[in-house]
Amino acid sequence: MSTIRDLQGTYVLDASHSSLAFIARHAMVTKVRGSFSAFTGEATINGAEPAASSLKVVVDVASVNTNDAGRDGHLKSADFFDVETYPTITFVGTGFDIVDDSTVEVTGDLTIKDVTRSVAIPFEFTGEAKDPFGNTRIGFEGRVDVSRKDFGLTWNAVLETGGVLVSDKIVLEFDVSAIKQA
Repeated sequence: MSTIRDLQGTYVLDASHSSLAFIARHAMVTKVRGSFSAFTGEATINGAEPAASSLKVVVDVASVNTNDAGRDGHLKSADFFDVETYPTITFVGTGFDIVDDSTVEVTGDLTIKDVTRSVAIPFEFTGEAKDPFGNTRIGFEGRVDVSRKDFGLTWNAVLETGGVLVSDKIVLEFDVSAIKQA
């Protein structure tokens, strides 16, 4: 089986076999899960020389889906993502640190609305396979916590029982399949 150090080439994110998701605590008692269904991404991976690697992901914010049309509309409004003014979220890799044969930490600039913050995301390499169509595919899974307030997402409501309606801490989860191009 391949390791991260064996990977070489340019890969395009396969959105139909990938998930960019998030989890927020609602009313301090339950988790609400959501995802984005429209996104693109490309990575140039050099496992032998990680500093020569690159990554860019662009997310169409209007594709947000939490399985509740009213909540999705609120997330698209100026209270949260303001998709009319800021239609995309971007992540651009700035550093690639191979931790071991199955883990790479990707540091990058995450831009939500007009705020850019550096975020370090550990990704586990889940494998490489040749699909029935002759494509070489690779997979990665990652997870990181961010503060939504750090990105100007500050809307909230105080609960009568104490606490707030939406947690500040948001968990970002990535399950990525990418197809080798070159």
